[in-house]
Amino acid sequence: MPRHRLVLWDIDHTLIDTGGVGREVFADAFHKVTGVSMREQASVHGRTEQVIFADTARLHGLAPDSFDFADFANALADGYRGRAAEMRERGHALPGAASALAALDEQEGVVQTVVSGNPRAVSHVKLEVFGLDERIDFALGAYGDDHTARPELVRAARELAGQRYGILFDETNTVIIGDTPADVDAGREGGARVIAVATGASGRDALSGADHVFADLSETAALVELVCR
Repeated sequence: MPRHRLVLWDIDHTLIDTGGVGREVFADAFHKVTGVSMREQASVHGRTEQVIFADTARLHGLAPDSFDFADFANALADGYRGRAAEMRERGHALPGAASALAALDEQEGVVQTVVSGNPRAVSHVKLEVFGLDERIDFALGAYGDDHTARPELVRAARELAGQRYGILFDETNTVIIGDTPADVDAGREGGARVIAVATGASGRDALSGADHVFADLSETAALVELVCR
């Protein structure tokens, strides 16, 4: 039997960059759901969409509980679908992303899914736009409409994979790959080894709590070795 490995991918600034389209889609969805034009957006780095939406609502004097987050998540997904061509034009898959996904897909026993602060539908659309969706098992992922705390997303994905494969996924055979200190903390608290990439706003020093930090995903062989060890 192959030795299973569960790989939990973050999306934004780990695998892709939307080129600024993401903030614009958020603003459009915020206006559609709340009726208020977004003047400023709460911090997004390493946070789940539910938390970002709630904090942004408060910045505008709105009570987050007055709105159904599912409506906002659907508006986001529709926005990304409607601007897919623009996102391809302005954004890009990050260096090494496609090669890393392909190389891990070739390893027997490796399962790749997503742990993202994005809602489920948004996660799928974003990766599909850049052709990075085919090697991801989205059914085993955990998303920003599942939990507000990222460690809970790691635990949820581990449990789903355990149910599917009938084995225990823990910090010995689960790896989260992300670009923020929040991803590092999610792995530490949620039960996963952590590989960080300094492709977002956080430099190597801020990511030092990870088991390993890469400049980006282009060191394919080294990444595969770390995941499969």
